[in-house]
Amino acid sequence: MREKCGIFAAVTENAPKKAYYALMALQHRGQESAGISIWKHRIKTLSGRGLVSEVFRNGELPKLKSNLAIAHVRYSTSGSLTEAQPLEAECCGMRVAVAHNGTLTNFLPLRDHYRGLGVRFKHSVDSELLGVSFLWHLRETGDEFEAVKMLFNEVKGAYSVAFLFNGTILVARDPVGFRPLSYGKGDGHYFASEDSALGLFVDETRDVEPGEVFLLNDGSVESRILARERHHGCVFEYIYFARPDSVIDGVNVYTARVRMGEQLARESPARGDVVIAVPDSGRAAALGFSRESGISYAEGLIKNRYIGRTFITPGQFYRELKVKLKLSPVREVVEGRRIVLVDDSIVRGTTMRRIVAMLRRSGAREVHVRIASPPIRYPCYMGIDIPTRHELIAAFGDAEKVKKTIGADSLAYLSVEGLKRAVGREDLCLACLTGNYPEWAFRF
Repeated sequence: MREKCGIFAAVTENAPKKAYYALMALQHRGQESAGISIWKHRIKTLSGRGLVSEVFRNGELPKLKSNLAIAHVRYSTSGSLTEAQPLEAECCGMRVAVAHNGTLTNFLPLRDHYRGLGVRFKHSVDSELLGVSFLWHLRETGDEFEAVKMLFNEVKGAYSVAFLFNGTILVARDPVGFRPLSYGKGDGHYFASEDSALGLFVDETRDVEPGEVFLLNDGSVESRILARERHHGCVFEYIYFARPDSVIDGVNVYTARVRMGEQLARESPARGDVVIAVPDSGRAAALGFSRESGISYAEGLIKNRYIGRTFITPGQFYRELKVKLKLSPVREVVEGRRIVLVDDSIVRGTTMRRIVAMLRRSGAREVHVRIASPPIRYPCYMGIDIPTRHELIAAFGDAEKVKKTIGADSLAYLSVEGLKRAVGREDLCLACLTGNYPEWAFRF
């Protein structure tokens, strides 16, 4: 299971420099590539593979001078690993830079449609199609908002997107609001996948509404809600993806994760001597579990912070190697004790199996695993890369089977109803947990 991308857009002084710092704050959303596009009489893009600090270390960034910038960090869910964003799309004699978070569910048939109309695609990634659709309808209507309205009717799936063209930035969130997007106003106008990246520049932020579109240039800003379907925000933003200090659709991520741990302790208590977390994303839930259960919390696993997230690293061999490099047990916390090990999720089970084995080698008497989300059983088509069900350890086995596979003394998951109660929202996309997919995303 893999996600994801982060986008940023700004109309402000020193926009490229601010984009750089925003991408640093969004680095957790993608570690394969990064890029910034600016407008200076034309589109100019600086991008490359690697972390933000690696892509922009050669002194080229100070040469980017503009008050308009869009930016992107990428984990690929489609297309080639070499296709960093923002990417440029061409259609109808016009050009647009595109920064996109999400996945289009009707990408292939819609691309074939435009190819039949004579459009030549330069990229394999689905994000290019957003630019083509926008430019095609802009030529038809001559109006940016009307063009996006037609794009909304045509393109299905998940897309928080920023366009840069003709001295203008257009930012939109799809009518369902699958992927997060925040807006802040201060010495300029700022947009980012998470509001925690906007705190660098502004004091107050708000969520961009599903179906809301902003049109900005150096002199003006205008926003309209052009379409609205039933909201289906991605539940895994709260479980794992987002930074704990982010607020997504009015819900603080850290608070939601603590409540997940509390609810998990009520639903599936464990007899243990100490609660420990799989760092970092399991920590808030572990604190909640400890608070509700009365079992003391301790840091029993130490994380090497110079190793990136294991599950967004391509290739099983490298994921397994990074688990060994990434986590180290604290023997003084673990030895001779009954451990309640709390994590946000189990995907393949490889990481959890190795962690349980490490704890046993460090002298743990028992290891009771508690997971602050329901079992992941189904693929996602809205921007989380779960290619096939056979990779998901819970897809074809119950908790008892998974418990034996990972080597734990007991295993329990948070229920779907408990998860919704903890997040405090009913309008969540739970398809990877329940198999019930939002109808809008597949209404071609």
